[in-house]
Formats: sequence, structure tokens, C-alpha cells
Amino acid sequence: MSTLSHKAARASFGSAIDAALKHVNKDREKGLLQLVDLTEKFMGGQFLPESYEGARRMIQDPDSKWMQYVNRLMDEIDPNVIKMSALNLGYEAAFHGTKTIRRMREIHGCNIPWLILMDPTSACNLHCTGCWAAEYGHKLNLTYEEMDSIITQGKELGIYFYMLTGGEPLMRKKDIIRLCRKHHDCAFHAFTNGTLVDEAFCREMKEAGNLSLSISLEGFEEVNDLRRGDGVFGRVMEAMDILKRNGQLFGTSICYTSKNVETVTSDEFLDMIIEKGCRFSWYFHYMPVGNEAAPELLPTKEQRTYMYHRIREIRGNTGGKQIYTMDFQNDGEFVGGCIAGGRNYCHINPNGDVEPCVFIHYSGANIRETTLLEALKQPLFMAYRDNQPFNGNHLRPCPMLENPEILEQMVRETGAHSTDLQSEEPVEHLCEKCREYAAEWKPEAEALWEKHHFEQKGYCNYKNKSEGRK
Repeated sequence: MSTLSHKAARASFGSAIDAALKHVNKDREKGLLQLVDLTEKFMGGQFLPESYEGARRMIQDPDSKWMQYVNRLMDEIDPNVIKMSALNLGYEAAFHGTKTIRRMREIHGCNIPWLILMDPTSACNLHCTGCWAAEYGHKLNLTYEEMDSIITQGKELGIYFYMLTGGEPLMRKKDIIRLCRKHHDCAFHAFTNGTLVDEAFCREMKEAGNLSLSISLEGFEEVNDLRRGDGVFGRVMEAMDILKRNGQLFGTSICYTSKNVETVTSDEFLDMIIEKGCRFSWYFHYMPVGNEAAPELLPTKEQRTYMYHRIREIRGNTGGKQIYTMDFQNDGEFVGGCIAGGRNYCHINPNGDVEPCVFIHYSGANIRETTLLEALKQPLFMAYRDNQPFNGNHLRPCPMLENPEILEQMVRETGAHSTDLQSEEPVEHLCEKCREYAAEWKPEAEALWEKHHFEQKGYCNYKNKSEGRK
């Protein structure tokens, strides 16, 4: 699609969204059905026909859990945020971007990610126990020009979704807003401790409309502040109040460990964050990355099985809670296993190293020395492409946590080096910490996979569309 026709199509989609949102304010059901019709018209085969029909049935059932969720969202989120989310996540990333990415994968013979996670800085305003940023210091940054270049190159490949972490990304809030304004056709999402959110920043977010946040929490006040510092929990609660008052789209980012898994999935905890205005929650399995990692924080096989069932219960069509929960590890079955190495995402650290995953600190390319496309073709990424899926059981998706022998082999064979910013970690040291866990989880994962096997339908971006390793 030419630049002019792309802009014209975006403008047409934007006008149609405006018209549908006006109807939403007058007749909620009619307006939302119009939005589904609009999505089907523009995106068609991007989603299965039953997905559109399911959305229509939900809209026509005002008592359904997810219709109540949508009504709250429409009532409380700023209209410009709703429109820009639909335009950038919907039209640009899911429709135009996806089509472009698929074509680029064929042209270049490598993985092209759907989103890029990058760290604007290693700096942080907190000193959380066990966090590498607290130990390493505030020395590394991607410049505004470097981030702008990454996004500009990314859009040429079809990438319109950019996540930001750190360090604390909001230490660079002025540059982030500047990027949001310049790249108004992209969606941005920052993982933040929340303590730097204020009214002025929310006004800028509202004006841009294309930045959402995930706020890190460890649990309730006592546990959270034990690691993050006295008073941090209260500041996070205040930040959520400000975000909700300003109609912003935000959720939580939670690392679950052997110590907090039940607390952060409890009814009490979920009710609290929902009341504060959270619309979603990312759950990330603890990874024993780094020389100072604590393997004892790895969830037990029983705890992980609990998480598998609990997350599905929370987000079920009935029961559960009115919040959309995602489990980065246990939801591998819905995305065909590991999505790293550029298959659907990759990570760029504040030193410019282009890594396959935010948890896999090895690389053979730096964005200051190569183009983005060259970095995606580095030997380690090509090894990911050649070996994905790493396991035919997508409840064992990771080449480190559940299949450590594979990561060890790929790093050795490709000559990738450690990019850990605190201290270099040999891949053998990292993988050794995962072997016992992998062996214990395997029979549990096999039993779950046998009983609840999910077969992904439609497009699959593997080099070889086979079942993968067993």
C-alpha cells in the first residue's frame, strides 16, 4: 500500500470510528454493533468469523460480564484515548501492520516482530531489593534520536506497537511524550512503578491518546513496600486515582513468585485494582535471570498449575472478575509457544543490545552498530526462527525455563555474548538454574496439555509449520 493510500485508509477508518462513537453515546448497543461491523469491514480475515459473531452476541446481552466491562470502559475512558487505541492498535498494528509484517517476513527470510520492547533508560527513582537497576546505577540511556530511529525503521517493516520498560521509563517522560506525538500512528505502552505519574503527565497522555501504562505491584502494602520501599504502595494507589480521574487506559504488571502467587490472584487484590480503574493485568512468571537471581522464588509445579487454572477463571465469560488477565508463560498455547527472537517481539536494552527476549540477556547485535533489520537477522535470532516452536507442548514454550538445553545450544552455536547489565552471566550458569524446574514441570504440563489441548487456528508464523519438538 502506498503512503498516500495508507493515509487515506487511516483517515477513512478514523472518520468511521468517530461516527460510531457518536452512536455509542446515543444508543450504546447500536453504536457498538456498528463498531463490530466496521472492524469486520476493514479487517475481515484478520479474525475468524466466529469472533465477530461472538462480539455481537456479547453486545446484545447487557447482563453479560464482558458487556458490563465494556460499558464501564466506555463510560470512564477518555474519548480520544478510545479513538487512538482503536486506530493504532486496531487499524495500524493489527490490520495494516500485520499485513506488512507478513510480507516483510517473506521478503527478508527472517522473523519480523509485531511489537518491540525497548528500555529508554537504566535509571530508576526507586531502589528495589533484588533489582539490577538499583545495583547497576543510572548510566545507560537510549537517546531520543536512537528511539526515534528504531520506530522509524520499525514502521517500514510494519511494526506499530512499542513497549517501554527500564529502569523506570518515566524518568524519560518528556522524550516518551515527544515520541508519542511524532509517531501518532503508533501505540505505546510503558511498564512503570507508577510513582512519577502526576496530573500534568496525564494531561499530556490524554492529548496524545496513544500511551497506556502497566503499573508494577507485588501485592498489598506490607509485601510491596518491603521490596520497593516505604510509602511506595500509597504512591501507586494515588497514581491509579489520577489515571482513572483522567480517563486513562492502564493495568498492572505483576511478577508472580513462590511467595506471592496466591495473594496477587486473590479476590481481595483483584477487587482493589479493579476499583482503582485497572482494565487488565499482566502476570509474569519469575525468571531466575542474573548471577544474583534467587531460584527459590520459582513457583512450584503446584503453584504454576494453580496459575494456569486461576487466570482462566478470572477472565472467563462467566464468573471471575471484570478485568482481562494475561499470563505471559501459561498463555503460550494461544500464541503458538515462544514469541521471542522477533517471532512476535524482541527487546532492546538501554545499551542498545538487541536481545531475543526481555528475560534472555544474550545478543550478537547492537542497534548503534547495525540497522534494525540487520539485528533481526543476527545468528541468535535466526536460530530462534529455525527452532521455534521449542516444544510441541505450548505449556512448555520457553527455550530457557522449560527447555534450557535449547537456549544453551543456540547461544553456544551462534556466538552470542552476555548482555546482562549487572554482570555477565554464562549461559551454562543461567540454564543450570532451570533444569530441575523444567524436569518437575514437564509431567504437569503434559497432563494439562493432554486434557486441555488448544489447537491454534489460522496464520502461524513459524518457519516450518510443524508441531515442533516433543
